[in-house]
Amino acid sequence: MARTKLKDILQSEKADYQVNVRGWVRSFRNNQFIALNDGSCMANLQVVIDPENTDEQLLKQITAGAALNINGTVIESPAKGQKVEVKAESIELYGECNPEDYPLQLKNRPSLEYLREIAHLRFRTNTFGAVFRVRHALAYAVHKFFNDKGFVYLHTPIITASDAEGAGEMFKVTTLPFDNTPRNEDGTVNFKEDFFERAANLTVSGQLEAELGAMALSEVYTFGPTFRAENSNTARHLAEFWMIEPEVAFNDIHDNADLAEELLKYIIKYALDNNREDLEFLADRLANEEKQKPQNERSEMGLVEKLEFVLNNDFERITYTEAIDVLMQSKPYKKKKFKFDVSWGIDMQSEHERYLVEKHYKKPVVVTDYPKDIKAFYMRQNDDGKTVAAMDILAPGIGEIVGGSQREERLDKLTQRMQEMDIPTEEMYWYLDTRKFGTVPHAGFGLGFERIVQFVTGMGNIRDVIPFPRTPGNCEF
Repeated sequence: MARTKLKDILQSEKADYQVNVRGWVRSFRNNQFIALNDGSCMANLQVVIDPENTDEQLLKQITAGAALNINGTVIESPAKGQKVEVKAESIELYGECNPEDYPLQLKNRPSLEYLREIAHLRFRTNTFGAVFRVRHALAYAVHKFFNDKGFVYLHTPIITASDAEGAGEMFKVTTLPFDNTPRNEDGTVNFKEDFFERAANLTVSGQLEAELGAMALSEVYTFGPTFRAENSNTARHLAEFWMIEPEVAFNDIHDNADLAEELLKYIIKYALDNNREDLEFLADRLANEEKQKPQNERSEMGLVEKLEFVLNNDFERITYTEAIDVLMQSKPYKKKKFKFDVSWGIDMQSEHERYLVEKHYKKPVVVTDYPKDIKAFYMRQNDDGKTVAAMDILAPGIGEIVGGSQREERLDKLTQRMQEMDIPTEEMYWYLDTRKFGTVPHAGFGLGFERIVQFVTGMGNIRDVIPFPRTPGNCEF
């Protein structure tokens, strides 16, 4: 008999038919009631067995974590909280699970910190089952959003010779031996003996390559892994993460902000429409977590309420200068409660961003026109000579969630800015060619996928929304 997913049985609520179900035991009560889960949904299916007619050795092997293959009949359930259950007719043990060794016992309620240490098993918990089903839904929604708008999905390189951010925090890719690296006479590395015959790195962004595609296809997006060798051991940073990066010809900074807001609302709505059970579970988890915090640190809204609030309100749009003015007039600034100082020209810290969205405007905020000295070379310079057409979207709970800009399409301005920032124009000839041959205004942004998963799931640590987090000192699996 073909396997039926538990989600389909629980959603249909039909009874009186034969099924084959397979999954892992969550609990086993009174030698009679198995709570079975196969990962297709949050809820467990109750399977009822007859202990008098079941092999005694098999009964001992039905423990939390054990994998079973069960044939039986779906019947109406007399128990509260469930419409149907399965009356087992045959049970096959796929894999036993020794309760003495298994670290995921219901009575233990392991912490998120502990579960990060056993990330290969944490998928089996309710919390991480919900998180990764939501993550899947959001990824699908991203592709559906862009596909329905006529964008072309572009696969940009993971191994690259360019540093899109100009920050230099990149992982090097080489086949040269570490213990006997070939050197030139001046002591520099002789890359002629390396695989690519030049220095190569893992990409920090697909943006520059995506711009090349947009200059012919008009609307493109990337969605792939990116890497930062930044030694930041925080709840907001990963060394390997996924980025969504659209690039759109003929768009300006305002079109860019509109597209980003539309994308965020679309994928949040998709999760609310398709993963309600998971989100309500995560909302309850977050509410219990919030009770442990001091009153003044608790969120004013529950998780689902917050997501619906984002959907139903236009994002606030302000300039960087206006944002600095708001911060300098704020009580935390006047009472010296901010850890980092505030003045025009600073790169706003998370505490500043969160004040703007959580305390002042109380909704997501689009900040535009940042000082050019704190932004990348490719951003379009404004007429004031001090700012660029940059754009960040700040979200409650995590701060910056989107970063983008109108790109500098004027060859002379771009070349001048690259020279000012010591970015070699000779090596970037391919990027400058797009400004020589049929240049057009264009814009794009980057959305850190894990950041939006964090926002939608309410998880406080970014390491809990990616299956296998890569952080300083941690490269398991």
